[in-house]
Amino acid sequence: MIDFTPFYSCIAKNRLSHWLRTLPSQLHEWENTHVNKKLAGWIRVLNRLPKIHTEHIELKKQIKIGKANLLSPGECKKIENLLQKFHPWRKGPFDIHGIHIDTEWRSDWKWDRVLPHISSLKYRYVLDVGCGSGYHMWRMRGAGAKFVVGIDPSDLFLCQFEAIRHFANNDQQVHLLPLGIQQLPKLEAFDSVFSMGVLYHRKSPIDHIIQLQDQLVAGGELILETLVIVGTKNDVLVPEDRYAKMRNIWFIPSALALKLWVEKCGFENVRIVDINDTLTGEQRSTAWMTNESLADYLDPNDPTKTIEGHPAPKRALLIATKSIKPLN
Repeated sequence: MIDFTPFYSCIAKNRLSHWLRTLPSQLHEWENTHVNKKLAGWIRVLNRLPKIHTEHIELKKQIKIGKANLLSPGECKKIENLLQKFHPWRKGPFDIHGIHIDTEWRSDWKWDRVLPHISSLKYRYVLDVGCGSGYHMWRMRGAGAKFVVGIDPSDLFLCQFEAIRHFANNDQQVHLLPLGIQQLPKLEAFDSVFSMGVLYHRKSPIDHIIQLQDQLVAGGELILETLVIVGTKNDVLVPEDRYAKMRNIWFIPSALALKLWVEKCGFENVRIVDINDTLTGEQRSTAWMTNESLADYLDPNDPTKTIEGHPAPKRALLIATKSIKPLN
């Protein structure tokens, strides 16, 4: 199984030490309930990855680990074949010793939209909720974050993250835990909390916003990115069945409604800083994600609509500050 003891050792010495009251038992339960052939197979692949220490790690402008000419073609092909066993790769891209993992999402495009609007991450403790394979966590580290924690319940994403960290010299300042936000206690320990592409998957968006708030220090920054529709502060789309072929879509607010929700939860300085249409250049099928993607989710005769007739994906980025005053 995945060894979480290095994470325990790290937080025992930092501001997250109080998490040790609950976390080990939660992850022990995860280990006991996640005994399956797929996870066991992925862990075997992790154990087969060659150990290569590298001085060449770029995380600020891209995620580029190692250099292609340091390994033989045969060694590169072996690594590529092993990494392909973690298909499908959703979030990226990654460059590992010259191997380009061309993921479904150009997550670098989203990061380029986010970075100009957030506070400096230097020396910050950062939480990434619903982090997927951890692409943005590495970019946060590249932006100077002191300690980055990602949570995502997917076994595959955990193994993809561990594969990248393996080649990043096993960086102990970046960690992914297979948990959902609802499993976290009220830590109030992170300077920045990111929730990108999660809110619309939650049955209660208000509960999700409060759960994010509970992880922030007073004065900490919330970075919330989610699907939105065009409309007034009272407009919310509740798909009757599927949205873009996804069943687990509950609420898609207008940007103004989203802002109102966050304000009602007690956040200050709430602002929508970006609204962007999701296009097929940003989300598409590749050799590393050969399943259906955005082009298959849109109406072939009208790309402004999903295949079900809903408005096509539009995403808003919201930034807010946790009040330093206690809530009534």
